[in-house]
Amino acid sequence: MDSPAFCYLTTRGRRTGRPHTIEIWFVVTGGSAYLMAGGRERADWVRNLVADPEVTLRVGAESFPARSRVVEKGTPEDAQARRLMLARYSTPGTGDLDGWGRSALVVAVDVPDWASTSTPA
Repeated sequence: MDSPAFCYLTTRGRRTGRPHTIEIWFVVTGGSAYLMAGGRERADWVRNLVADPEVTLRVGAESFPARSRVVEKGTPEDAQARRLMLARYSTPGTGDLDGWGRSALVVAVDVPDWASTSTPA
């Protein structure tokens, strides 16, 4: 079964405390989903999860409590996430997402439930 093209990330507003949900591209490997923020640290959803890393991730019809973190640039985890995202979403041979793939901020959403079960593919 193919995984959905988007997931839904719910963060808690850093000022209001209210839930905020975004639709975003993602890839899954191991017990984590990886997302990329073109607005880097300025993106509201990134600011929210830095203030409170406890988030909810919805993939298809299933929701998972999770903990988010910014991935350190230049690490093997960062490189793998970028490679997987470009492989999944870039149009082959066009380089259409190359700039985004180099400059976006990688965020990991670690899902404890995925450690003991099969992760969404």
